[in-house]
Amino acid sequence: MSVDPSDVPSIGETGWVSDRVRRAVQTRRIVGLVRPYFGRFLLATVFLLIGSSISLVYPQAIRYALDQGLSDDATLATYDRIGMGLIGLFLFQAIFTWLRHYLMSWLGERAVVDLRIRVASHMLRLPVGWFHERRTGELVGRIAGDVTLLESFVGSQLSMGLRNVVTLFGAAILLFVVNAELGLFMLAIVPAMVVTVIVFGRFIRKMSKGLQDAIAETNARLQESFGAIETVQAFGQEDGESERYRKGTAYAFSRALKLARWRASFFAVASLSGYLALGAIVWVGIRRVAQGEITAGELMAFVLYSGMVAASLASLASLWGALQRAGGATERLFEILETEPDVQDPAEPQPLPEEPAALVFEGVRFAYAEGDEVLRGIDLRIEPGETVALVGPSGAGKTTLTNLVLRFYDPTAGRITLGGVDFRDAALEALRSKMAVVPQDPVLFAESIAENLSYGKPDASREAIEDAAARAFAAEFIEGFPDGYATVCGERGVKLSGGQRQRIAIGRALLVDPQILILDEATSSLDAQSEAYVQRALAAAAEGRTTLVIAHRLSTVRDADRIVVLRDGRVVEQGTHDSLMAAGGLYRDLVQHQLEASPEPEGPALAAGGGA
Repeated sequence: MSVDPSDVPSIGETGWVSDRVRRAVQTRRIVGLVRPYFGRFLLATVFLLIGSSISLVYPQAIRYALDQGLSDDATLATYDRIGMGLIGLFLFQAIFTWLRHYLMSWLGERAVVDLRIRVASHMLRLPVGWFHERRTGELVGRIAGDVTLLESFVGSQLSMGLRNVVTLFGAAILLFVVNAELGLFMLAIVPAMVVTVIVFGRFIRKMSKGLQDAIAETNARLQESFGAIETVQAFGQEDGESERYRKGTAYAFSRALKLARWRASFFAVASLSGYLALGAIVWVGIRRVAQGEITAGELMAFVLYSGMVAASLASLASLWGALQRAGGATERLFEILETEPDVQDPAEPQPLPEEPAALVFEGVRFAYAEGDEVLRGIDLRIEPGETVALVGPSGAGKTTLTNLVLRFYDPTAGRITLGGVDFRDAALEALRSKMAVVPQDPVLFAESIAENLSYGKPDASREAIEDAAARAFAAEFIEGFPDGYATVCGERGVKLSGGQRQRIAIGRALLVDPQILILDEATSSLDAQSEAYVQRALAAAAEGRTTLVIAHRLSTVRDADRIVVLRDGRVVEQGTHDSLMAAGGLYRDLVQHQLEASPEPEGPALAAGGGA
């Protein structure tokens, strides 16, 4: 059973117990990253145990060397035997250290790859509205920066932590083997160090999370500036954006310094406690040697074991801080993973009709936010092969209606059906496979023209790609490029003109050969001659399929089988261009208003923008 971070109270809400619950959840999540590879983790742990156990032998070897070396019957052979034995232990430990380090590094890298894929795949299935509420740079930063923190923890620090746990307990036991009284004296400082670790760790975790949030916010703003570089430079805001980035990084720097001060204080206090205790032990131990109660070798072994305990506690303190940072990163990532998409597949999807079928809206209502309805009871039937143009003032609900057809959202009331099958009862992938969209402002990827044309059908043949380009009247300018179909479009198609991008987007839709074709004024960026060619191509492509057009231009509306006029989220008129003009309603007012604004009858817009 997964635990939603929102269900786990913060420290400020219920205090220490809630903080322990949150840490337990975060730790369980981190451990869960390596659970699929438990066999490798177990093998790495075995190597770790062997290597750490060997390190515990060193103080005993030093003890033996001192006591034997200081004895009257010591010989060179004794020294040689001790030296060779230590070298053998060093080599043996090095082998197991390499194996342990490699396996744990593999686990860290593998866990990070799995988590990145998991987060990215989940994000791509979240509703478009979720992305509208967040910055792209922040989301990318989470996948890059937060996952990197986890990589460092799982691949390196977790291994070091396990090694130090083994060393800590092993050395603590051997302290009592060497001298029980001194062992009790040494372990008396452990509770104080543990309390120090816990107190400092709570603050470090909170500040680390705040630092990561500040960095993500700053990077998100910079990515926005890069994505809108033309606007930035056109309005002369290079210095302004630089200043915003400077302020953001300065704020993140101040948070980093605050975190550094706490971490420095943390390590200083932990180290001071350990070394004060070690110094006290040396002091007491020398007195015992002088009194003949213990040998010099025993004191040296005890000091070395005490150093191991102190070093292990200090390393575990560092691990605790890393765990807090990784916990903060885990919390942000799992906030994404535990966000459920609003639009999901049904438990038992119903098959959609293979042949073209009627698209029907039955009492469809929709609101992006509660109490703010955009669609207010749409009843509409679109027959197979029918071309329907949606017109109306800005904000009438035209784009929202097509977003519901693409099932970016589900109606808040009513239903949409295809061949009698409710959209919510169909598999999302199967539903969208029957559709293609040509937006008003098409987005191309920074790949070749051929890859952009075949984006909806990656396995399309070269002949099919070229045929789609020809039907979209894009073949001529594509073949005019030196690299032809291998020409890279640039990010968002920046290397192509608006008309070229539009025709590639049309070709991309034609290649899919959908049952439902959605056109958001697909010819708006073309010149008059190209528009005429593409209109004929789209008219031919619309045969046998439903075509839904958000129409802004009179030339598009005239070709539609039916015109549906929307106002305030309702259908107020529908019919052909001639019948609506004769009726003298809203449609006629829109046409006349735009004709007055533009004396050229070939291309006046019927509405400004795409609507809500």
